[in-house]
Amino acid sequence: MPSETIKLTAKFKLKETPKGLDDLFSVYREIVNFLISYAHENNITSFYRLKKETYKSLRERYPELPSHYIYTACQMATAVYKSYRKRKRKGKANGKPVFKKEVVMLDDHLFKLNLEKGVVKVSTSKGRIQLEFYPAKYHEKFKGWKVGQAWLVRTPKGVFINVVFSKEVEVREPEAFVGIDLNENNVTLSLPNGEFVQIITHEREIRTGYFLKRRKIQRKIRSGKKRKELLEKYGERERNRLNDLYHKLANKIVELAEKYGGIALEDLTEIRDSIRCSTEMNGRLHRWSFRKLQSIIEYKAKLKGVKVVFVNPAFTSSLCPVCGGKTSPNGCRVLKCKKCGFEADRDVVGSWNIRLKALKMWGVPVPPESHPMKPRGWKVIRYDSFACFKSSG
Repeated sequence: MPSETIKLTAKFKLKETPKGLDDLFSVYREIVNFLISYAHENNITSFYRLKKETYKSLRERYPELPSHYIYTACQMATAVYKSYRKRKRKGKANGKPVFKKEVVMLDDHLFKLNLEKGVVKVSTSKGRIQLEFYPAKYHEKFKGWKVGQAWLVRTPKGVFINVVFSKEVEVREPEAFVGIDLNENNVTLSLPNGEFVQIITHEREIRTGYFLKRRKIQRKIRSGKKRKELLEKYGERERNRLNDLYHKLANKIVELAEKYGGIALEDLTEIRDSIRCSTEMNGRLHRWSFRKLQSIIEYKAKLKGVKVVFVNPAFTSSLCPVCGGKTSPNGCRVLKCKKCGFEADRDVVGSWNIRLKALKMWGVPVPPESHPMKPRGWKVIRYDSFACFKSSG
């Protein structure tokens, strides 16, 4: 049975912040900014070249600092400079790139984590220091996982260490695929047995509500500490509410797909670059974190041994899944095929085509399809906090 790697990041809040960490944050930021300036002046995007040309001088300048900090600083500087170049090509960046964050990148030589004792040891210029962190219930699931890179992050709420864990899991060969069409306010599933499930997420209402709340605060309070605190407060509430929604939604999707062994999603990597709508619609679509939901579905599916594939999203909502002909709008969110007369909700058409693309990509013979029921023939069922529409066919 083939295996795949799952990578997840866990956050650990430190109980105390020793003085040695303050020096580490300032020195590391200084090194990264030097490397970014050097890369910018010499137009270097290669990590290996940047490390080769600067390592010796940095070791002489910071002899007591563990050498692996220079290694990770080169990685950080290269990533920042590449991002700057990409944004500059799009006209979104001016001046010189600067690293302002309170972040220190650690590789597996610079820290040692002990989940059972609740401590992490970090190497500094003055030797290893032991730091205690607040335990959380979800930390327990990472016992036995492999520890990778980590980041020390200083925020107004304290200092955190974010650790990447990885695990090899066995993924079985899929018998069939469940096509999933992600939308701003719902998720539609095309099941291999001919049924279609639409989960109403209400994500658009949640995001719009918090957006209007923040806009109201910005208009009433022009500046100051209170305004910043209120914006952060409601921003965190929105993130927590959506994270809870995404995890519940992913659990339900994986539950429905587990017996088939495969999930098909759209590859929406470059979708933001192609959005050309009204100002209001652009704002809504740019606030939609589709990739986060996809990543949660992906790792939860792999933990259950379910294969996840990504297909090209082109024409999934504009071609007939029965005959391949061109579809045209025939009312509110309803598409009709000009060639064979097939008619269905656009989300049903999208999820159906995604499933068919996954089958063709995987080399599975595509069986003859039967027409699903029209939207007006669906019945409403409810489970958890979602309203679901499922064809009775």
